[in-house]
Amino acid sequence: MMKRGGAVHVVRVVKSHTDKHGQERVYRSAYLRRTYREGGKVRNETVANLSALPGHVVDFIDAGLKGRHLVPADAVATITRSLPHGHVAAVFAQAKALGIPALLGPACGQRDLALALVIARVCRPGSKLATTRWWADTTLAEDLGVAGATTDEVYAAMDWLAGRQETIEKALAKRHLSPEANPDRLALFDLSSSWVTGHKCPLAARGYSRDGKKGLEQIEYGLLTDPEGRPVSVRVVPGNTADPAAFEALAKDFKTRYGLADMVMVGDRGMITSARIEQLKELGGLGWVTALRAPAIQALAADDGPLQMSLFDEQDLAEIAHPDYPGERLIACRNPLLAAERARKRTALLAATDTELAKITAAAEAGRLKDAGKIGVRAGKVVGRYKMEKHYTLTIGDTSFAYARNEEQIAAEAALDGIYIIRTTIQDTHMDAGQVVATYKSLANVERDFRSIKAIDLDLRPIHHHTETRVRAHVFICMLAAYLTWHLRRAWAPLTFTDENRPEPENPVAPAKRSAAAQTKASRRTTPDGHPAHSFRSLLDHLGTLTRNEIRYGAEETAPLIPTLAVPTPIQHKAFDLIGQSFPLTLK
Repeated sequence: MMKRGGAVHVVRVVKSHTDKHGQERVYRSAYLRRTYREGGKVRNETVANLSALPGHVVDFIDAGLKGRHLVPADAVATITRSLPHGHVAAVFAQAKALGIPALLGPACGQRDLALALVIARVCRPGSKLATTRWWADTTLAEDLGVAGATTDEVYAAMDWLAGRQETIEKALAKRHLSPEANPDRLALFDLSSSWVTGHKCPLAARGYSRDGKKGLEQIEYGLLTDPEGRPVSVRVVPGNTADPAAFEALAKDFKTRYGLADMVMVGDRGMITSARIEQLKELGGLGWVTALRAPAIQALAADDGPLQMSLFDEQDLAEIAHPDYPGERLIACRNPLLAAERARKRTALLAATDTELAKITAAAEAGRLKDAGKIGVRAGKVVGRYKMEKHYTLTIGDTSFAYARNEEQIAAEAALDGIYIIRTTIQDTHMDAGQVVATYKSLANVERDFRSIKAIDLDLRPIHHHTETRVRAHVFICMLAAYLTWHLRRAWAPLTFTDENRPEPENPVAPAKRSAAAQTKASRRTTPDGHPAHSFRSLLDHLGTLTRNEIRYGAEETAPLIPTLAVPTPIQHKAFDLIGQSFPLTLK
């Protein structure tokens, strides 16, 4: 029974005790007390022991006794909606920093749709229908005003963008291929293909499929980049176009369209062949860096030829000359690691071929396989499967089969293992032999772009569009997304497994190596500052967890909605710092 009336308050008591084992024990208590005076002295009366109550209940009692009016949280603030924001905000900020909105064209609804398609392709690749459903669940659709866009409006925006492709690519070519931006006057070029669904696209045709989809129609496209791999232009041709023919047509198109009066095209030996070089000479104004094919190398390695193995006694590259290549430089390179790999692979393929051919011999001797035609077909499949036709001599009869290795041919090929020869019009006053080799090896940059566009980042394939214009627009959207991705990957290298400072090899022929810092980052899976290292895709996913929330303060339906960003994580802070942008509440 309480002795007195009056106000009470909460008192918290913390006591500690060290037991005989030296461990400190902490005891926390909470009491409801009343303070009063008696005989001039201040005394305390314990009204109730609150120690058994949960801590938050004690906090409620304490707050209530201090005059605070406690109400349910949902009556004070209600989060009415929460949308992923960080990933689209980061990609939009990078696009704006690169001037892509202005590059696409004047402000209009179609430009906003085209820009949204490019950003969505970076953040979440998918079909156009899947994209319109995805962006409605992010801040991208609301901020760019495309939330209610229909499929027809999206296709109309693609048609609009396809009509502006030439203007956009001219601006990119001026930005990255002009003499000021590209003093070496180099442009990388390569071809690839992707399969098409359906049978109505006029560009779709059966041809050599780099995706291994032999039974499906495909399109082929050529990508032009600057020396560092920034995409500048892309062109789509029918899927049955041979690489040399596609290169010839696209090289002429690039030269005339972008005014490339003095440019060096860098391509592999399967594309810039001797026949294509003659056509480039006729076109004029275009040089080349490419490599010789095996028959041409064998001709130079003949007994009286300039390519002798003694050239590589002290170094891995040597410059040679031959009358068949007037006005050109030939740089012979020998990579010991490549030589060892080719020797290993040849030995394995020869062994596998021997095993299969021995089965045919046994079947013929046992009488299970008869007729020279049938025996020849089966043997042809074997040597064709392993591409060993040139290394075998086959003897086929109606009831017999024999085979023998062509040891002389095998030895001649083995002597050239690891050797490749680069041919170029670049003069030695402009680049030394090592720089030419490095230039040829820079084709890895455009090959990396193709991997990014086709599979790793942007999922260009398969193609679902059926009209020529929209197929071209789809590929162009992927190229613009690749342009954005190229810059984002470079900016976010400190947060990802990307090698920020790959060392330049002292020997240009030697394989590239990762820096020690990149090796450490890959093995520990953390960045130097201790944060988890991400892939490009997982970093975008993490940025997507930064949400923009619509909060209503008060219980009334008419209370205003206040957009508020969630608290960014340290990695999200770093990602925006690396692209030089602050966290935007809205995209526009």
